[in-house]
Amino acid sequence: MEVSSEESVDRRNEQTWLLNQGLHYASAPIDRRRNKAAVSADLRHPLFVLAAPRSFTSVVAAMLGQHPQMYGLPDVELFGAETIAEWWKLCSRNVSPTRSHGTIRAVAQLCFGEQSATTVSLARGWLWRRSHLTTGLLLETLARTVHPRILVDKSPSNVYKVDFMRRAYRMFPRARFLHLVRHPKGHGESVMRYLTERAKDGPVSPEHWLRHLASFPSSPQQPTTPNSDVDPQRGWYALNKNICQFLELVSSEQKRRIRGEDLLRDTDNELRKIAIWMGLSSDAEAIEQMKHPERSPYAQLGPPGARFGNDRFFLENPVLHPERAEPQSLDGPLPWREDGREFLPEVKALAREFRYE
Repeated sequence: MEVSSEESVDRRNEQTWLLNQGLHYASAPIDRRRNKAAVSADLRHPLFVLAAPRSFTSVVAAMLGQHPQMYGLPDVELFGAETIAEWWKLCSRNVSPTRSHGTIRAVAQLCFGEQSATTVSLARGWLWRRSHLTTGLLLETLARTVHPRILVDKSPSNVYKVDFMRRAYRMFPRARFLHLVRHPKGHGESVMRYLTERAKDGPVSPEHWLRHLASFPSSPQQPTTPNSDVDPQRGWYALNKNICQFLELVSSEQKRRIRGEDLLRDTDNELRKIAIWMGLSSDAEAIEQMKHPERSPYAQLGPPGARFGNDRFFLENPVLHPERAEPQSLDGPLPWREDGREFLPEVKALAREFRYE
């Protein structure tokens, strides 16, 4: 494929900057001459953490990513689109102004060696030049940079449609899927708390993902409006049902469910179970490393141009919170409702399938 003179100059500028920093250029000719078939055959298949937002996803995925044989990504939010060009269009919408931040931070870190204003700019150019690629090939490219470690992707948008998860499965048929659940009451309280904090920065648009989660439509034909009934149990139910429906397609060896409260309450034992399921080291050293999510390169605010890419609360305080594992009941009035209503029967039924009471 012919390379334009402008692109050639752009790449030379990147190579010069990286050489000055003592870093490798991810697309240098020496890398392109590698035996790609051999690398692909030995490529470790990713782990997808599937969960409704506000279900301990950030801290759990960061913990898994600290295992010496795994690598936790920020929210790359790739599989809502088939190609990078389509992904850029999604990122350009006003309702998701920070959607691109996670992928940009990951490319800056993995392809340019650090996260800075300069590497964020380089990462944007790197991604634009690859707009014709599929989102799966982009994830594979990132997987090659951390090989033989296993990528961990917990992007919240993956679970909003069964088709998004199917796309990830189609592109990575040997991937593993960890269904992470949280008690619907704890989940609802977290959503409402986050919504309150977010509102301090100004009114939250009805199209904002957080408002959508708090006022999830009871059917695809019912849009979220400013007067929508705020009741996050519907979002909890719909997204977990999406995950359950998708996982029916996946072999038993490739899927596992874990309650977030169990992990927070019995951290060592639950982390060890996951490591064994993944076929990875489960010794004391590996478990100890996993208990430090704050060591992730994405566990703090990023540089200008890519500040987020993860849950804001986690970025401000990326540590375990065992107190959030306190037992909760499925019975009684919901704290976020003023009418004294309880959980819907279908919510209770699904929660009991997850062994909540």
